Amino acid sequence: QVQLVESGGGLVQAGGSLRLSCAASGSTSSINVMGWYRQAPGKQRELVATIDNGGSTNYADSVKGRFTISRDNARNTVYLQMNSLKPEDTAVYYCNARIRYYFGGTYRNRDYWGQGTQVTVSP
Repeated sequence: QVQLVESGGGLVQAGGSLRLSCAASGSTSSINVMGWYRQAPGKQRELVATIDNGGSTNYADSVKGRFTISRDNARNTVYLQMNSLKPEDTAVYYCNARIRYYFGGTYRNRDYWGQGTQVTVSP
């Protein structure tokens, strides 16, 4: 089991910055990938950024060049630095931890989610 606690959301004007943090506890040594997803009202949850154990990162096209994901393995914490925020970035942001395991002849994923933190960007 993995528990995730997010912090750092809030209200900011367009062009501003916020940094989200997500602290993991429990079976953290089993985590392969950590990331951030977001869900705006009336929309599906979408990937924002991920980072794996080797430090490789992946970003949604909409945030490339503005957001940076990083990971402190010693503290079991992942961060999302968000710069040049836009009103369309407004959403609930969820931290994700993914464990990959082999079962039944194939690799499978087990996902854990934080409770979410609201980010609101005003025009």
